[in-house]
Amino acid sequence: MLSTESHTPDDFEQVVTCDDPHSGLRAVIAIHDTRLGPALGGCRMWAYDHPSEALADALRLARGMTCKAALAGLPLGGGKAVLMGNSRHDKSPSMLRAFGRMVDSLGGRYITGEDVGITVEDMAVVAAETRHVGGLAGGSGDPSPVTAAGVFHGIRAALHHRYGSDDLHGVRIAVQGLGHVGTHLCRMLHAAGAELVVTDVVPDALGRAVIELGARVMPPADIVAADVDVFAPCALGGAITADSVPRLRAGIVAGAANNQLATPDDGLALQRRGILYASDYVINAGGLINVAWDVLHRGEAYDRDRVLAEVANIGPRLRDIFARAEREGRSPHQVADAMARERLHLAEAA
Repeated sequence: MLSTESHTPDDFEQVVTCDDPHSGLRAVIAIHDTRLGPALGGCRMWAYDHPSEALADALRLARGMTCKAALAGLPLGGGKAVLMGNSRHDKSPSMLRAFGRMVDSLGGRYITGEDVGITVEDMAVVAAETRHVGGLAGGSGDPSPVTAAGVFHGIRAALHHRYGSDDLHGVRIAVQGLGHVGTHLCRMLHAAGAELVVTDVVPDALGRAVIELGARVMPPADIVAADVDVFAPCALGGAITADSVPRLRAGIVAGAANNQLATPDDGLALQRRGILYASDYVINAGGLINVAWDVLHRGEAYDRDRVLAEVANIGPRLRDIFARAEREGRSPHQVADAMARERLHLAEAA
């Protein structure tokens, strides 16, 4: 396997690239910050148009993981891996094993897990080459339902802050993306009485949502402008942009996607419009909390009740952020960033 270290940006500890013609692996691992502990972050596989896009995605996601772990109170740092390719056609056991060797070469500084395009079964193949893997069957497993549970708590916290009640009966919610997390979230919201508007690029996922959940379908290009109370981005990042913010009719943006703001200025634009934003790396931390069990409790049987009890704290955490943002006249994403930096600085000073 040919592995080379790329130029590492100033605010990153290490960025490693790999191009292995034998297995077809083309990958980036970005380790952002390990002041709190080893960098934990999933492995995403996506058909990027250019390697520079893969690098940019890895850097963006790794930064978010640092903040996510810090705000969740975990003794872990932030990192991310991306594999270049179509997960439906290009993925192979030899590629996954080559990726496992790449992870292992970092000596535990980075711990991987599943993400978009990668399954728990794929991680079992990776684990044949390295022990630095979380989210395996027999351990914490698929983090998607737990991520969805955290987003559910976060939506209720945002509703309470914005409207004075966290009752979901009759609340209109637009869900953008019906992958594993989005589908689990929709089921929870439907069971709690919410009215769903959904979109996805996979027709079968939309059909199931209509039949099982009574959801209304909108085209992907129109979902951001749906007449709803909550807009929940649950696909890839960058849903909140200079173009989409003026089109929003929801009073709350709260979803599972990473990197929902295309730029920090888009968070300020939401604030100016009076739209409450639940910072992505706070509300979607349930999956990280779930996988962290495998890292922090090695040798112990997975305890889902304890994990879900910790995930329930996402609601109070967001309420604290909303209240501080209101007191300080800042946007919630600015306050979340400040709180993450505060914890990192405390760790550095200790």
